[in-house]
This record gives sequence, structure tokens and C-alpha cells, in this order.
Amino acid sequence: MANKKIIINDMPHETRVALVEEGNIVELFIERQGASDSSGNIYKGRIQRVLPGMQAAFVDVGLSQAAFLYVNDIKSDSFEDLESVFGETDRDGYMPMGPDPDNGSAPRASDKGTVNIVDLISEGQEILVQVAKAPMGTKGARITTYISLPGRFLVLMPTSNHIGVSRRIEDESERLRLKETVTGLRQDNLGYIVRTAAEGVEASKLAQEMEFLKNLWAGIQRKYQHAPAPCLIHQELDVSLRAVRDLLVHEAEKLIIDSRSGCQEILNFLETFMPNLKDAVELYEGHEPIFDAYNLEGDIFRALRRKVWLKSGGYIIIEQTEALVAIDVNTGRYVGKHNLEETILKTNLEAVKEIAFQVRLRDLGGIIIIDFIDMEKKTNQEKVFTALKEAFSKDRSKTHILPMSEMGLIQMTRKRIRQPLSRQLCEACFYCEGEGYLLSARTICYNIHREILRNMNDMMGAGITLKVNPQIAELLLGEENHIIISLEKSIGRRVTIYPEARFHLEEFDVLETYSTD
Repeated sequence: MANKKIIINDMPHETRVALVEEGNIVELFIERQGASDSSGNIYKGRIQRVLPGMQAAFVDVGLSQAAFLYVNDIKSDSFEDLESVFGETDRDGYMPMGPDPDNGSAPRASDKGTVNIVDLISEGQEILVQVAKAPMGTKGARITTYISLPGRFLVLMPTSNHIGVSRRIEDESERLRLKETVTGLRQDNLGYIVRTAAEGVEASKLAQEMEFLKNLWAGIQRKYQHAPAPCLIHQELDVSLRAVRDLLVHEAEKLIIDSRSGCQEILNFLETFMPNLKDAVELYEGHEPIFDAYNLEGDIFRALRRKVWLKSGGYIIIEQTEALVAIDVNTGRYVGKHNLEETILKTNLEAVKEIAFQVRLRDLGGIIIIDFIDMEKKTNQEKVFTALKEAFSKDRSKTHILPMSEMGLIQMTRKRIRQPLSRQLCEACFYCEGEGYLLSARTICYNIHREILRNMNDMMGAGITLKVNPQIAELLLGEENHIIISLEKSIGRRVTIYPEARFHLEEFDVLETYSTD
């Protein structure tokens, strides 16, 4: 494992979880107060509208937007009994922090192209569903009736009687041992995927988790019978505990968190499920904000830029649209030392590493088109293609990469399950009528909070005057007032908000005030 850590910045209003490799963020997860990720949540919903022409339906699950249910995500049996809500899983396992590397060999749902959706469901019907993809932009959540319940070592699939093993467990004897162990322990007809973390785990621990997951499923069934629709039946773990469950040890060897209460919550979780990992958790008590201490803010800033410079002087341009992501590679200031073909190859190979890094950090998904600089030699094209496949081999999200076309384009797809980073941290820019992006008002508030904490030791005044755009002032004095209260408690000084009409939305000044006594 290449020096990987989980760094958690846990604040009352926002939690940021960074998976760090060799000092750089490779994955970032953000959860904000009142806006938790709905992926993995299980709801009792009511079907609002069935669309035979689209072989789909809209379902009210209690979210702000109706959820989308496709015909292939519906169990074809009747719904007279709760058990018949579920069928064979159409997913290769479970996707907790993102598309799951533990995608074992679970069977996929059969093609229901010949089945009419109106023969399966009807308007007004109540149905138990799980969020497969969180809402993105104007699109509601993508839901399924195929339920997956993740544990540390296993994923329970009450929709199937299949037993699969994570492809990341490569030792064939260990794969066979795990499959035979789970098969022998199973006393029901439920399906299981054995996760990567189960490698080398003794049978007693697997049996204990199987029992836990079965009890969890039984509780969901009972709640479904009595709960009104629409309502939340089962909520996924918060982002910090998901990081512990899904990333610790096999993706990272250490977890560092800056919140004492958050640290204790993680230790309590580990005491119950993984006591041997408690020594891997460390409480950060430094004066500098934790993401600054590990030099992570710069990576996040770069991940919000359209243009990303390469060390050689070349650069890449990343453009996101509703349907796809386009990435363009340019030589920029790099002129090379020998011939043009060599200059182009070096730029393309350097761009490959940066593209893989940016795609993973920004959590870009769907169709991705990469326009490399044209190369004349077929061998050089193959070098770039091979390098790109190698760079994405560490990505936990499922990717599919096609060879370079005659036009110098590489087409690839990447599994998408949540909004990309730019959609989480930014909002459409009202200065340019939505043609670009700027930091959201809440993000600016949190940046101001971090900036003051960053410089608090150098401040000598009795108080602080904060000059901001009127919109930010209104937010800090209203909905986000808890940030100011928290800040005053942390620095021991009074913070006065002063709206400045001439300020750009992202502009702010922090001024010290001194007592006149």
C-alpha cells in the first residue's frame, strides 16, 4: 500500500473526507448539514406516474424530486408479498463511497425489453426501493427494487441466492475458501458478495456479520409493513463511518480526524465491528486546519479549474456537459528538446497521469472523450493508450477504455453514482448567466471560516471586522450564523459582519479591530 491515509475535516456544518496517496488527494467526499448523500438509502415510495413509452416510472420517495425507476430495475413477480419486491440483483455488488471495487460475480438482471412496465407496476402503488444514484442537477435519484446491504466483509443481497467473491481477491485458494465458508454458513436463501476486506478473515467473523445483516434486513421488512409512504426506511452511514467501513486498511492504512467527538464516534464504531483497527485512528490536534497541514486545499482548488497546467508547460482543458466530459490536451509552453513527435508523446504521457488524477478527484462519470495531441506513429498511440489503462487501474470506479481512434480520440466510460465535485462545491454563475461557475455562497462562508482560523495566531486585535458581499453577509447573519458563533468561540474574539455592496460574491476582507479603552 503506497502511503495512503484518510484525512477527515469534521466540522458541525460540513464533513470532508479525503483519501490521500503520496501526499495528494485521489478521492474527496463531502457531506453538508441537511444535505447528506442519499445513495444507498432505502425508501418506501409511492408510484406517481408510469410512462409506458419510456418503460419507466416516477416514484415519490420523499425527496425534493421524484425518483426515476426503469423497467429493468423492477422485480417482475407480483407485489402481494414483501419478499416478491425483490429479484436477482442487476448490480455487481454495492457502491458505498462510490462505485465499489468489490464488484464480484453477481448475476445481472435479465433483459426486460419485451416486458411492458404497466404489467409490473401501477400508479398509486407502494414499493420498497433503494437509491442507486443520487440526484444530479435536474435529474432525480435513480432507484431500484434490488436491495444491497453492505457490511465490512459482506454485502447482503436479499434479491438473489447467488454467492460471489470480490475480483480484487486474486488468490484462487482464498476465493474458494471464502465461497465455501459463506455457503456453509448460510441458513437461508439470501445472496452475498464477499468483499475485499474479508480476505484472510476467519469463519466466525463472517458468521457474525451474516447474522447482523440478516437482522438488519428483517428490521427493514418490519418497518416497511407499518411505515406510511413516502418515507425513509433505512439510512446509509454518514460519510465518516462509510470511510471507515469501505476505505480503512485495504485503501488506506491510517485515519486522521480533527474532531474529538467525531474521533470517538469512529472508535465506538470500530469497537463494535472492527476492534483490531482502533490503533489506525489518530486525533489531529494541531493549530493549523487539518487540510492545510496536509497541503490538500491546493488540490481541491485545481480540481475546480477548467484549465490544469502540467509540469512540462503543457496543459489540459476539462469541459463538463450534461451528457459527457471532453478533455483536450495541449503542448502549451512546452517546446521540447529534440523533434516534434517526441515533444507530443511526452506531453500526452504526462497528460495521462493528470487526467486520471483529475477524473478521479473530480468524480467525473458517464462518457468521457479525451482529445490527445495527434501522433503520427502507431507505436506512440499504443503507448498512450496503455499508459491510460494503467493510470485508471487503481480507480475504484468501473471504467471501460477504447483504443485511440484515427482522429486521436480516446473514448471511455466511468461509472457515475453521485454529482461531480464541481456540482457539489459550485453553482451556476449569475454574473455570466450560467455560462460558467463560481463558488457557492455556503462554500465562501466555509472558506472565510477556514481563512480566519488559519491566521488567528497572528491576530492581535480585540475583535475582527469581516467585509463581505451583501449576499454573504445575509447568509452569515442568518442561516449560517452558527459559523460565526463557532468562530467567536474558537478565537475568543467578537466578529462583526460588514456588507460591502461593491464586493464580488467571492471577495472578502478580514480586518482586525482594536479597543479604544
